[in-house]
Amino acid sequence: MAGAQESEILTEFDKRLGDLPESVDQAAVKRMQLVAYVLDEGLRVPGTDYRIGIDPILGILPGAGDVLTGGLSLYIVVEAARLGVSYTTLLKMIANISVDVVGGIVPVVGDLFDAAWKANKRNLELALTDLTIEYDRRPRSANERTRFESIPLES
Repeated sequence: MAGAQESEILTEFDKRLGDLPESVDQAAVKRMQLVAYVLDEGLRVPGTDYRIGIDPILGILPGAGDVLTGGLSLYIVVEAARLGVSYTTLLKMIANISVDVVGGIVPVVGDLFDAAWKANKRNLELALTDLTIEYDRRPRSANERTRFESIPLES
């Protein structure tokens, strides 16, 4: 998947998977990692160690490209909510995507901003931190649980 210079998403976050509680769906985290990789670091810029994804490339399409990549970025937020990430962290993740979409709308400068901001990488980091630090260590109040956690499962 990666070129000569390994993506930070592939190396650093793989190390952190072992820190997750056993109750966390590893396959879901891997899917989140894949989406973040494709959108933020899938391609190495020739002659450099810098990586970009399809986010700044699709951002070249005026308006529609940024809205499309913003929609794809929401997959990580939805998956994080399903895994039980706190509301506070989910709001931070949505804010990152909002900054990415709004910043990317500006012609030319927005595409450079998209290449540097890497909202999906940030969101994956936020989700992993929330899951490793808070997930099994403390009970969550009803206000902190995501909608998916609050729905009782019937047998």
